[in-house]
Amino acid sequence: MKIISATTIVKFIFPIFFTFATLETHSTELDNNINPNNPFHSWLPEFMDRFNNLPEVNVQLNRRQQAQLNIKAASKAIYNPELGVSYQNSTEDTYGIDISQTIDVGNKRGIATRIAEFENEILASNIILERNEMLASRLQALVDQEQANKLLAYQKQQLELAQKQLDNARQRAEVGDLSNVELQLMQLDFSNNVADYALAEQQAILANSEVLTLLGESDLPFTGFIGALTTEAHAITSTELPALKSAYQQVQLAKLIIEQAKADGSVDSSVSLSAEREGEENTFGIGVSVPLQIRNNYSEAIAIANQDVLIAEKNYLSQERTLAQQQTYFSISFPKLMEQYLEWKNQVQSSGQDATDSLSQQWEVNDISTTDYLQSQSQMNDNYIAGLALESALYESWLTWMGASGQLEEFLNRLLTSTNMSQSVKQN
Repeated sequence: MKIISATTIVKFIFPIFFTFATLETHSTELDNNINPNNPFHSWLPEFMDRFNNLPEVNVQLNRRQQAQLNIKAASKAIYNPELGVSYQNSTEDTYGIDISQTIDVGNKRGIATRIAEFENEILASNIILERNEMLASRLQALVDQEQANKLLAYQKQQLELAQKQLDNARQRAEVGDLSNVELQLMQLDFSNNVADYALAEQQAILANSEVLTLLGESDLPFTGFIGALTTEAHAITSTELPALKSAYQQVQLAKLIIEQAKADGSVDSSVSLSAEREGEENTFGIGVSVPLQIRNNYSEAIAIANQDVLIAEKNYLSQERTLAQQQTYFSISFPKLMEQYLEWKNQVQSSGQDATDSLSQQWEVNDISTTDYLQSQSQMNDNYIAGLALESALYESWLTWMGASGQLEEFLNRLLTSTNMSQSVKQN
């Protein structure tokens, strides 16, 4: 199967006798995808429902619940009161009871709660990014499946045409209207079509398998949405962008951990109340104990926390730079791909409009040679496959960027809301 590079597509020159009879159906499919009013309602609601019910997606809910429990656990008191009871057996028995409470002077509880809340926010940002990447991979699988099925349908049509023309060639050879060399060329062309169809069939099977693996079913409704693809994106400097929000929160968390290290080094005093009875005499007491930070003043822990802040800041800058590079590549490559795709489409349409007769009919009546027929037929095949390759490249470029930047789910939710509103209006 011959795949034409996207950069050479615009160089195709079609002869005036070129016909689009064999490509008409497939060109219509590609044209429909350009329509920005593509009916997302036919597949998007079911796709989102199926996605949200996937086990790997549901586990994210459990992770969120776990993070909420961590917040509740962190908000509990650091120290519980301690109760003590004593007894001394002497000339006069002595009984004693005391209760003590360590005071959280350094506010360890408050800082631990804030850390747990930050970790919950970081988890939420990570989950948003994970969902976007998972959505991108599953949409890419559906796109690949559709492209593979288009190619399979086209190769089947070409195989049937090649079989028909081979039968015609044999009949013409019998009456001396076609040389043996030309008949052999037609046989070779048929063999090539058999091989192309077999490869397309394997590609379709592989695409179906990928959809089955990622979505649990291979036969799902889907319609191409190439007309809805856009280069619009949020500014990469915004910390609200999911791909950067988590890294930004990591910096804030690292700064909070410095406070935690300082709180761990704070002096948490204990206050105690005691009561004793010795014979007939009752005594009451109050005590205060203060830990002596002689063996460990926690200065190293604070220094480590300061280094963690520097590391987190550098990681953020690194991720920001990486995302900026991805956006720059996307903003340059995607418009060029779209321009080449539209140019290919316009050439296909103009060539189809300028066609004056069917290529197959011209060969059958001997208006063109077998060599010219096969060359033109090969050009038609290469052109359609090149169009599919451009379509696939457009989808891949767009889905990769939208998934990596964390903007895909928001885009789909807007479409879903618009779809639901349209359906509601129609019902009313």
